Amino acid sequence: MTHTEILESARMLRPVERLHLIDALLESLDEPDPRIASAWQVEAQDRLAAFDHGELRAGPIEELFAKVRAL
Repeated sequence: MTHTEILESARMLRPVERLHLIDALLESLDEPDPRIASAWQVEAQDRLAAFDHGELRAGPIEELFAKVRAL
């Protein structure tokens, strides 16, 4: 199968399936450092726990973009 055929097949996937494919392809380019992956997993769990306990709030993405643009 050529890369063109693979690309044509990938384009027929649902958007979420294409995102999973992209993620898998990007991961295949580099071997992730297990220490970094572990640290990010802990960070994500901590942030979710803080959100669940009301210590962290979610807001509209537009608000975040406005803050970033103001920097």
